[in-house]
Amino acid sequence: MSNSAFIGNNLDIAATLLQKGEAVAIPTETVYGLAANALNVKAVAKIFQIKNRPSFDPLIIHLASFEQAKEYVTEVPEVFGILAKKFTPGPLTFLMKKKLNIPDLVTAGSEYVAVRIPAHDVTRALLEKLDFPLAAPSANPFGYISPTTAQHVADQLGHKIYYILDGGPCDVGLESTIIGMNDQGEVEVLRKGGLSIESLTAEIGDIKIRDISTSNPEAPGMLTSHYAPKVPLILGNIHELAKTGNLERTGIIAFNQFVQGIPVKHQIVLSPSSNFGDAAFHLFAGMRYLDSCDLDVIYAELVPDRDLGIAINDRLRRAAHQE
Repeated sequence: MSNSAFIGNNLDIAATLLQKGEAVAIPTETVYGLAANALNVKAVAKIFQIKNRPSFDPLIIHLASFEQAKEYVTEVPEVFGILAKKFTPGPLTFLMKKKLNIPDLVTAGSEYVAVRIPAHDVTRALLEKLDFPLAAPSANPFGYISPTTAQHVADQLGHKIYYILDGGPCDVGLESTIIGMNDQGEVEVLRKGGLSIESLTAEIGDIKIRDISTSNPEAPGMLTSHYAPKVPLILGNIHELAKTGNLERTGIIAFNQFVQGIPVKHQIVLSPSSNFGDAAFHLFAGMRYLDSCDLDVIYAELVPDRDLGIAINDRLRRAAHQE
Protein backbone atom coordinates (compact mmCIF):
# COMPACT_ATOMS: atom_id res chain seq x y z
CA MET A 1 0.00 0.00 0.00
CA SER A 2 1.38 3.40 -0.95
CA ASN A 3 1.54 6.33 1.45
CA SER A 4 -1.49 7.98 -0.09
CA ALA A 5 -4.44 6.92 -2.20
CA PHE A 6 -4.76 8.20 -5.74
CA ILE A 7 -7.61 10.69 -6.22
CA GLY A 8 -9.20 10.59 -9.65
CA ASN A 9 -12.41 10.40 -11.65
CA ASN A 10 -11.71 7.26 -13.69
CA LEU A 11 -14.69 4.94 -13.35
CA ASP A 12 -12.81 2.06 -14.97
CA ILE A 13 -10.05 2.14 -12.35
CA ALA A 14 -12.62 2.23 -9.52
CA ALA A 15 -14.63 -0.61 -11.08
CA THR A 16 -11.54 -2.79 -11.63
CA LEU A 17 -10.39 -2.39 -8.02
CA LEU A 18 -13.88 -3.23 -6.73
CA GLN A 19 -14.02 -6.30 -8.99
CA LYS A 20 -10.69 -7.42 -7.51
CA GLY A 21 -12.14 -7.26 -3.98
CA GLU A 22 -10.59 -3.95 -2.91
CA ALA A 23 -12.34 -1.09 -1.10
CA VAL A 24 -12.73 2.24 -2.93
CA ALA A 25 -13.98 5.60 -1.64
CA ILE A 26 -17.01 6.87 -3.57
CA PRO A 27 -19.11 10.05 -3.47
CA THR A 28 -22.78 10.10 -2.48
CA GLU A 29 -25.17 13.01 -2.14
CA THR A 30 -24.47 13.25 1.61
CA VAL A 31 -20.92 12.07 2.38
CA TYR A 32 -18.18 9.96 0.79
CA GLY A 33 -18.59 6.24 1.36
CA LEU A 34 -16.06 3.42 1.68
CA ALA A 35 -17.37 0.88 -0.82
CA ALA A 36 -16.70 -2.80 -1.50
CA ASN A 37 -18.41 -5.64 -3.35
CA ALA A 38 -21.37 -6.50 -1.10
CA LEU A 39 -21.39 -10.11 -2.34
CA ASN A 40 -17.72 -10.71 -1.44
CA VAL A 41 -17.36 -11.37 2.30
CA LYS A 42 -13.62 -10.76 2.37
CA ALA A 43 -14.08 -7.45 0.56
CA VAL A 44 -16.77 -6.41 3.07
CA ALA A 45 -14.46 -7.37 5.95
CA LYS A 46 -11.92 -4.89 4.55
CA ILE A 47 -14.43 -2.07 5.15
CA PHE A 48 -14.51 -2.80 8.88
CA GLN A 49 -10.74 -3.31 8.93
CA ILE A 50 -9.95 -0.03 7.14
CA LYS A 51 -12.41 1.98 9.24
CA ASN A 52 -11.21 0.30 12.44
CA ARG A 53 -14.91 -0.06 13.18
CA PRO A 54 -15.40 -1.68 16.61
CA SER A 55 -18.61 -3.49 15.74
CA PHE A 56 -20.18 -5.33 12.83
CA ASP A 57 -23.08 -2.97 12.35
CA PRO A 58 -25.22 -3.63 9.28
CA LEU A 59 -24.21 -1.95 6.04
CA ILE A 60 -26.50 -0.49 3.38
CA ILE A 61 -26.16 -1.95 -0.11
CA HIS A 62 -26.20 0.55 -2.97
CA LEU A 63 -27.78 -0.22 -6.35
CA ALA A 64 -28.03 1.65 -9.66
CA SER A 65 -31.83 1.24 -9.76
CA PHE A 66 -34.60 0.09 -7.45
CA GLU A 67 -35.59 -2.57 -10.01
CA GLN A 68 -32.34 -4.40 -9.18
CA ALA A 69 -33.48 -4.93 -5.57
CA LYS A 70 -35.47 -8.04 -6.57
CA GLU A 71 -32.15 -9.79 -7.29
CA TYR A 72 -31.17 -9.48 -3.61
CA VAL A 73 -34.43 -9.54 -1.62
CA THR A 74 -37.14 -12.18 -1.42
CA GLU A 75 -40.05 -9.76 -1.81
CA VAL A 76 -40.53 -6.06 -2.56
CA PRO A 77 -43.66 -4.73 -0.80
CA GLU A 78 -45.93 -2.89 -3.20
CA VAL A 79 -45.87 0.25 -1.09
CA PHE A 80 -42.06 0.30 -1.29
CA GLY A 81 -42.37 0.36 -5.06
CA ILE A 82 -44.64 3.40 -4.82
CA LEU A 83 -42.19 5.22 -2.56
CA ALA A 84 -39.20 4.20 -4.68
CA LYS A 85 -40.84 5.67 -7.79
CA LYS A 86 -41.23 8.99 -5.98
CA PHE A 87 -38.06 9.21 -3.87
CA THR A 88 -35.29 7.22 -5.55
CA PRO A 89 -32.58 7.85 -6.32
CA GLY A 90 -32.23 9.71 -3.04
CA PRO A 91 -31.75 9.46 0.73
CA LEU A 92 -34.33 6.71 1.37
CA THR A 93 -33.28 3.20 2.40
CA PHE A 94 -35.59 0.17 2.33
CA LEU A 95 -35.20 -2.73 4.77
CA MET A 96 -36.34 -5.99 3.13
CA LYS A 97 -35.82 -9.71 3.71
CA LYS A 98 -32.59 -10.74 2.02
CA LYS A 99 -31.86 -13.54 -0.39
CA LEU A 100 -29.03 -15.95 0.41
CA ASN A 101 -26.69 -14.16 -2.02
CA ILE A 102 -26.30 -11.32 0.50
CA PRO A 103 -23.66 -12.37 3.06
CA ASP A 104 -24.43 -12.32 6.78
CA LEU A 105 -21.49 -9.96 7.37
CA VAL A 106 -23.31 -7.24 5.38
CA THR A 107 -26.43 -7.52 7.57
CA ALA A 108 -24.67 -8.35 10.88
CA GLY A 109 -26.49 -11.68 10.95
CA SER A 110 -29.95 -10.25 10.28
CA GLU A 111 -32.33 -11.76 7.75
CA TYR A 112 -33.00 -8.25 6.44
CA VAL A 113 -30.87 -6.09 4.16
CA ALA A 114 -30.94 -2.30 3.79
CA VAL A 115 -31.12 -1.14 0.14
CA ARG A 116 -30.55 2.36 -1.23
CA ILE A 117 -30.26 4.01 -4.63
CA PRO A 118 -27.75 6.88 -4.26
CA ALA A 119 -28.48 10.13 -6.08
CA HIS A 120 -24.88 11.01 -6.98
CA ASP A 121 -24.35 10.77 -10.77
CA VAL A 122 -20.73 9.54 -10.48
CA THR A 123 -21.56 6.66 -8.16
CA ARG A 124 -24.64 5.71 -10.16
CA ALA A 125 -22.47 5.55 -13.29
CA LEU A 126 -20.03 3.34 -11.37
CA LEU A 127 -22.83 1.03 -10.18
CA GLU A 128 -24.02 0.66 -13.77
CA LYS A 129 -20.57 -0.72 -14.67
CA LEU A 130 -20.74 -3.39 -11.95
CA ASP A 131 -22.71 -6.63 -11.72
CA PHE A 132 -22.84 -6.50 -7.91
CA PRO A 133 -24.12 -4.04 -5.29
CA LEU A 134 -21.77 -1.94 -3.17
CA ALA A 135 -21.78 -2.01 0.61
CA ALA A 136 -20.67 1.45 1.76
CA PRO A 137 -20.62 3.16 5.17
CA SER A 138 -19.00 6.60 5.48
CA ALA A 139 -15.34 6.76 4.40
CA ASN A 140 -13.82 7.80 7.71
CA PRO A 141 -12.11 6.01 10.59
CA PHE A 142 -14.51 5.14 13.43
CA GLY A 143 -15.22 8.20 15.57
CA TYR A 144 -14.02 10.75 13.01
CA ILE A 145 -16.10 13.36 11.19
CA SER A 146 -17.70 12.11 7.98
CA PRO A 147 -15.86 13.29 4.84
CA THR A 148 -17.55 15.53 2.27
CA THR A 149 -14.67 15.90 -0.21
CA ALA A 150 -12.18 13.49 -1.77
CA GLN A 151 -9.37 15.27 0.06
CA HIS A 152 -11.08 14.65 3.42
CA VAL A 153 -10.98 10.92 2.62
CA ALA A 154 -7.32 11.13 1.60
CA ASP A 155 -6.45 12.93 4.84
CA GLN A 156 -8.14 10.26 6.99
CA LEU A 157 -7.84 6.99 5.05
CA GLY A 158 -5.40 7.73 2.22
CA HIS A 159 -2.74 5.38 3.60
CA LYS A 160 -5.20 2.46 3.76
CA ILE A 161 -6.91 2.46 0.35
CA TYR A 162 -5.77 2.60 -3.27
CA TYR A 163 -8.29 4.89 -4.93
CA ILE A 164 -10.71 7.69 -4.14
CA LEU A 165 -13.30 8.37 -6.83
CA ASP A 166 -13.67 12.14 -6.88
CA GLY A 167 -17.21 13.38 -7.36
CA GLY A 168 -16.62 16.91 -6.09
CA PRO A 169 -17.89 18.27 -2.77
CA CYS A 170 -20.97 16.49 -1.41
CA ASP A 171 -24.20 18.27 -0.67
CA VAL A 172 -23.82 17.91 3.09
CA GLY A 173 -26.96 16.41 4.58
CA LEU A 174 -28.33 13.86 6.97
CA GLU A 175 -27.86 10.14 6.49
CA SER A 176 -30.70 8.37 4.70
CA THR A 177 -34.11 7.70 6.21
CA ILE A 178 -34.62 3.95 6.73
CA ILE A 179 -38.05 2.32 6.44
CA GLY A 180 -39.24 -1.25 6.95
CA MET A 181 -42.49 -3.18 7.35
CA ASN A 182 -43.73 -4.21 10.79
CA ASP A 183 -45.59 -7.44 11.65
CA GLN A 184 -48.92 -5.72 10.92
CA GLY A 185 -47.85 -4.89 7.36
CA GLU A 186 -47.45 -1.18 8.13
CA VAL A 187 -44.60 0.99 6.90
CA GLU A 188 -42.36 1.91 9.80
CA VAL A 189 -39.55 4.46 10.02
CA LEU A 190 -36.54 2.74 11.59
CA ARG A 191 -34.15 5.69 11.33
CA LYS A 192 -35.00 9.34 10.77
CA GLY A 193 -32.81 10.94 8.13
CA GLY A 194 -32.55 13.03 5.01
CA LEU A 195 -36.08 12.37 3.73
CA SER A 196 -38.76 13.89 5.97
CA ILE A 197 -41.57 11.90 7.57
CA GLU A 198 -43.98 14.43 6.06
CA SER A 199 -42.80 13.60 2.55
CA LEU A 200 -43.50 9.92 3.16
CA THR A 201 -46.94 10.44 4.72
CA ALA A 202 -47.91 12.74 1.84
CA GLU A 203 -47.53 9.73 -0.47
CA ILE A 204 -48.93 6.82 1.57
CA GLY A 205 -50.73 8.26 4.59
CA ASP A 206 -49.87 7.50 8.23
CA ILE A 207 -46.70 5.58 8.99
CA LYS A 208 -45.31 4.26 12.24
CA ILE A 209 -42.15 5.64 13.80
CA ARG A 210 -40.15 3.25 15.91
CA ASP A 211 -38.81 4.94 19.03
CA ILE A 212 -35.15 3.91 18.89
CA SER A 213 -32.11 5.57 20.34
CA THR A 214 -29.28 3.04 20.15
CA SER A 215 -27.74 0.89 17.46
CA ASN A 216 -29.09 -2.56 16.57
CA PRO A 217 -27.88 -5.15 14.11
CA GLU A 218 -31.18 -5.19 12.16
CA ALA A 219 -30.53 -1.94 10.33
CA PRO A 220 -28.16 0.98 10.75
CA GLY A 221 -29.46 3.12 13.61
CA MET A 222 -31.49 0.55 15.57
CA LEU A 223 -31.32 -1.18 18.98
CA THR A 224 -28.41 -3.06 20.63
CA SER A 225 -28.51 -6.80 21.24
CA HIS A 226 -30.52 -9.01 18.90
CA TYR A 227 -29.90 -12.01 16.65
CA ALA A 228 -28.25 -14.12 19.34
CA PRO A 229 -28.33 -17.87 18.65
CA LYS A 230 -31.30 -19.77 20.10
CA VAL A 231 -28.78 -22.14 21.73
CA PRO A 232 -27.21 -20.29 24.72
CA LEU A 233 -23.79 -18.92 23.78
CA ILE A 234 -21.38 -18.52 26.71
CA LEU A 235 -18.06 -16.67 26.51
CA GLY A 236 -15.00 -17.76 28.44
CA ASN A 237 -12.12 -20.22 28.50
CA ILE A 238 -13.48 -22.80 26.08
CA HIS A 239 -11.09 -25.53 27.25
CA GLU A 240 -12.26 -25.21 30.86
CA LEU A 241 -15.94 -24.69 29.95
CA ALA A 242 -15.92 -27.78 27.72
CA LYS A 243 -15.22 -29.96 30.76
CA THR A 244 -18.44 -28.93 32.48
CA GLY A 245 -21.15 -30.35 30.21
CA ASN A 246 -22.23 -33.16 27.91
CA LEU A 247 -19.45 -33.19 25.30
CA GLU A 248 -21.74 -34.62 22.62
CA ARG A 249 -24.19 -31.73 23.04
CA THR A 250 -21.65 -28.91 23.27
CA GLY A 251 -20.69 -26.52 20.45
CA ILE A 252 -17.45 -24.56 20.25
CA ILE A 253 -16.47 -21.31 18.52
CA ALA A 254 -12.68 -21.07 18.71
CA PHE A 255 -10.24 -18.61 17.17
CA ASN A 256 -7.51 -20.91 15.86
CA GLN A 257 -7.58 -24.42 17.35
CA PHE A 258 -9.96 -27.28 18.13
CA VAL A 259 -10.93 -28.32 21.65
CA GLN A 260 -10.20 -31.94 22.55
CA GLY A 261 -13.14 -34.16 23.41
CA ILE A 262 -15.81 -32.19 21.49
CA PRO A 263 -17.03 -33.70 18.18
CA VAL A 264 -15.29 -31.88 15.33
CA LYS A 265 -18.65 -31.43 13.57
CA HIS A 266 -19.73 -29.27 16.53
CA GLN A 267 -16.70 -26.97 16.38
CA ILE A 268 -16.13 -23.81 14.37
CA VAL A 269 -12.48 -22.77 14.18
CA LEU A 270 -12.62 -19.24 12.82
CA SER A 271 -9.07 -19.15 11.45
CA PRO A 272 -6.40 -21.84 11.98
CA SER A 273 -3.84 -19.28 10.71
CA SER A 274 -5.08 -16.59 13.17
CA ASN A 275 -6.13 -14.29 10.33
CA PHE A 276 -8.76 -11.75 11.44
CA GLY A 277 -10.24 -11.41 7.95
CA ASP A 278 -10.81 -15.17 7.73
CA ALA A 279 -12.28 -15.17 11.25
CA ALA A 280 -14.77 -12.45 10.28
CA PHE A 281 -15.59 -14.43 7.10
CA HIS A 282 -16.57 -17.52 9.14
CA LEU A 283 -18.18 -15.92 12.20
CA PHE A 284 -21.85 -15.49 11.23
CA ALA A 285 -22.07 -18.67 9.16
CA GLY A 286 -20.47 -20.56 12.03
CA MET A 287 -22.96 -19.21 14.57
CA ARG A 288 -25.84 -20.04 12.27
CA TYR A 289 -24.53 -23.59 11.67
CA LEU A 290 -24.07 -24.39 15.37
CA ASP A 291 -27.49 -22.93 16.12
CA SER A 292 -28.96 -25.47 13.66
CA CYS A 293 -27.29 -28.41 15.47
CA ASP A 294 -29.03 -30.22 18.34
CA LEU A 295 -26.92 -28.72 21.14
CA ASP A 296 -27.41 -27.67 24.76
CA VAL A 297 -24.82 -24.90 24.76
CA ILE A 298 -22.23 -23.11 22.60
CA TYR A 299 -18.97 -22.08 24.26
CA ALA A 300 -17.01 -19.31 22.53
CA GLU A 301 -13.75 -17.54 23.17
CA LEU A 302 -12.84 -13.94 22.43
CA VAL A 303 -10.13 -13.38 19.84
CA PRO A 304 -7.14 -11.04 20.33
CA ASP A 305 -8.61 -7.59 20.88
CA ARG A 306 -6.92 -5.72 18.04
CA ASP A 307 -7.55 -4.98 14.37
CA LEU A 308 -10.75 -6.68 13.14
CA GLY A 309 -10.70 -8.73 16.36
CA ILE A 310 -12.28 -5.78 18.16
CA ALA A 311 -15.37 -6.04 15.93
CA ILE A 312 -15.44 -9.86 16.15
CA ASN A 313 -15.41 -9.63 19.95
CA ASP A 314 -18.16 -7.01 19.90
CA ARG A 315 -20.38 -9.38 17.91
CA LEU A 316 -19.59 -12.33 20.19
CA ARG A 317 -20.46 -10.26 23.26
CA ARG A 318 -23.77 -9.18 21.68
CA ALA A 319 -24.60 -12.80 20.86
CA ALA A 320 -23.69 -14.08 24.35
CA HIS A 321 -26.38 -15.45 26.64
CA GLN A 322 -27.63 -12.86 29.15
CA GLU A 323 -28.70 -14.18 32.55
